[in-house]
Amino acid sequence: MPDSLALLDQAAQQCQQRGARFTPIRRRVLEMIAETPGSLKAYDLLDRLAEEHAAARPPTVYRALEFLIDQGLVHRIESLNAYVACPCPEHVHGFQLLICRHCGRVEELHLDEINDHLARRARELGFEIQRQTIELLGQCDACRQASEHPAPAAELP
Repeated sequence: MPDSLALLDQAAQQCQQRGARFTPIRRRVLEMIAETPGSLKAYDLLDRLAEEHAAARPPTVYRALEFLIDQGLVHRIESLNAYVACPCPEHVHGFQLLICRHCGRVEELHLDEINDHLARRARELGFEIQRQTIELLGQCDACRQASEHPAPAAELP
């Protein structure tokens, strides 16, 4: 999970450099996503935001999410219909996501050679890639170890 304060500062700076408005609602949505281990669904975001802003409605959250995705600050996990903060929004190339099916942990990879190969092959076929999502679902090391070595059951007195 990225350091949320550093991520928010970086996001504000990046938006300012691009002339994009990083409103308090957009900032708060990014903060909520960044503070959540794993990913967060839009309606979970709405529930949390509504506790602070009574006027928060689904369009408020979806507009904020669309902005954050467009700015490269958040990624949508297609398979989960959820969102995760991008730990390195300065990286302008494609990415791959490793998603643990057990704990929900998400790791972002930047294997540019994969993206380059896909783009080259798409061009050869006369195809223009407009959006790319590579999600690898599996089990993280911590969950795998926990399932291989379960904690001993508590003994009764």
